[in-house]
Amino acid sequence: MTAELAELTAPVLRSLIRSREISPVELLQSCIRRIEAVNPYVNAVTATCYERAEAEARAAERALARGEPVGILHGLPMGVKDLEETAGLLTTYGSPLYRGNVPARDNVLVGRLRAAGAILVGKTNVPEFGAGANTRNPVWGATGNPFDARLNAGGSSGGSAAALACDMLPVCTGSDTGGSLRIPAAKCGVVGMRPSPGLVPSERRLLGWSPLSVVGPMGRTVAETALQLAATAGLCDAEPLSQDANPHDFLDLRGTDLGALRVGFTEDFGACEVDEEIRATFRERIARISGFFAACEPVDFAREPLGDVHRCFDVMRAQAFVAAMRGAYERDPGSIGPNARANYEIGAALSLADTAWAHAEQTRIFRAFQRLYSRFDVILAPTTPVSPFPWTRPHAEAINGRPLPNYYRWLDLTYVVTLATNPALSLPCGRDRQGLPFGLQVIAPFRRDRRLLEIGAALEAAFDAHAALRRPRPDLDALRAGTASLRSIVTHPPLAAETAGSAPISVV
Repeated sequence: MTAELAELTAPVLRSLIRSREISPVELLQSCIRRIEAVNPYVNAVTATCYERAEAEARAAERALARGEPVGILHGLPMGVKDLEETAGLLTTYGSPLYRGNVPARDNVLVGRLRAAGAILVGKTNVPEFGAGANTRNPVWGATGNPFDARLNAGGSSGGSAAALACDMLPVCTGSDTGGSLRIPAAKCGVVGMRPSPGLVPSERRLLGWSPLSVVGPMGRTVAETALQLAATAGLCDAEPLSQDANPHDFLDLRGTDLGALRVGFTEDFGACEVDEEIRATFRERIARISGFFAACEPVDFAREPLGDVHRCFDVMRAQAFVAAMRGAYERDPGSIGPNARANYEIGAALSLADTAWAHAEQTRIFRAFQRLYSRFDVILAPTTPVSPFPWTRPHAEAINGRPLPNYYRWLDLTYVVTLATNPALSLPCGRDRQGLPFGLQVIAPFRRDRRLLEIGAALEAAFDAHAALRRPRPDLDALRAGTASLRSIVTHPPLAAETAGSAPISVV
């Protein structure tokens, strides 16, 4: 495929727009061309609003001509995960229950992005209600991996990750409970950051004081990820855990000397099942990069065990599903997909003693994990325990021949970090033994989000100097030549004018 403006990163595009070397209209047209050319083969972008986006791009161009002050993301096209409410644009949550849901207002996350100048182009695909790490649902179908569209793109932010990997859009949002920013980033070869709880406000969490679920940025590079974080972080009356933040903290990252870092690494946190080939790939990566650091040594979780991370996450996760889905379940359990329904039913059967234990256990896990940072500046781990598998399989059923007890147990490398609440990102680090993207999970100390980005940027620069470590790029020509449409598991016909590239749906 020929080069397009859409292939440039958001910080570069931001500079070119501000200097008026390119126009927001030109950039939008480039992104739409890329979506129309590639999206049918990965099914990352769902509902679109091209006409409104074009009007906003023209307005952005006029604002620059008049010399008006502009926001951090001025003129940058954006995809929003289909769990976030978008005014005038279909928001389905991947569920047939919401096939006609067109919100009247943007939620806080989307509102902040648009206030910063981002131009909403479309929604990105999700599993139903965000439940699971395989992006497929009965409204839009499956999202395929950009490196092999027969394989899954991860989830639940799989549509955003695939759109970024294919250079469809320079800004895409994500969210993360058990790994939904980090896992699809790892599987698609992009960056996904789980920020500290509350740093980026989310008003759709009903359990506002729970630190499990966060919204956050994704990008093709660390700088692109940081740019989105700068536009969205900060205090919010709708977010009980929100914290004050200076956008410039994330725009002006300081250089980091990798040679001064004390690095700990773990294959499994002493608790997770990891495929032997992923273990081998991780060991190869650690062997290659250990010389970058002042010290690089394994974390001994036998000496500092984290405890029953699996049961703790089961209970904490199930609570959130009960809060969100009680009404729908009581009206008609069959209207909810199997993953979300299973989580609700686990939660509905819990006692107060169960939930009290889980909250106390999470506090203990938190404290045990933070003690590690007396010895380490950062901890590294694999992001996912398996290589991408066919999207026709709902989830990983077994690892190393050992059956897993539920559909989300294979997310445990990321949900351990969720319980600890530390900021973490998945950084592309070459390919695994199947030739598919390998994600390195980089975990910073408590509330050190800027430090995480600075270390991530330094690692990214070091990796870029080595062919075996740098971010892999999908072959989009091969993708288009070898893949059929991925809307093949849709169980209901799409609503009129919902598909990307079609006439826009109703917008305001």
